[in-house]
Amino acid sequence: MSIPDALFRAVERARRSAGKSRSSVVQEALRDWLRRGAEGQLLRDYEAGYRTRPESRSDAEAALATASALLADDEDW
Repeated sequence: MSIPDALFRAVERARRSAGKSRSSVVQEALRDWLRRGAEGQLLRDYEAGYRTRPESRSDAEAALATASALLADDEDW
């Protein structure tokens, strides 16, 4: 694996400051990268589904009525 020198130096400063090993920093970065990819795919799937079957007026009205009822029951509002 290779990374540009400036990025390596920045990571080294940050990981030393945080008291982390290189391995833990790389593992954390890879987990974050995979998570963001999975979240992005979920969003793309949601958008594709919405384009296939957008919400109807009755769907929107039902959601609004439900939200209004929930907020009306919440004493903090």
